[in-house]
Amino acid sequence: MRSSTQTTVHQTARELSPSNQQATADAAPPNEPPAETAAETAKSRFRLRAADKWIRCAAANRERGMSTAEYAVGTIAACAFAALLFKVVSSPEVQEMLTALIDRALKTNNE
Repeated sequence: MRSSTQTTVHQTARELSPSNQQATADAAPPNEPPAETAAETAKSRFRLRAADKWIRCAAANRERGMSTAEYAVGTIAACAFAALLFKVVSSPEVQEMLTALIDRALKTNNE
């Protein structure tokens, strides 16, 4: 499936193609000079090649930016979870529970 940008570039490429230019030149009355000079034709071919190269590159690298966006969202989620965990662990109730747990595990209590 082509995006609208690709479709527009393909339409432009078709308009610049030598076969389309030949059809335009054939349609001109016989007494008038050709519509394009050799330099203009070379420019048109260059544009056609550049558009074709851009389309190939865009199609090959279509998913390239997605991984960067996914990493950014994952980093933000990890930071939010770390902030929430810090708030919970730094509360006095949780600190007392953790201290009691560590004391019991190390048997530092003299009972």
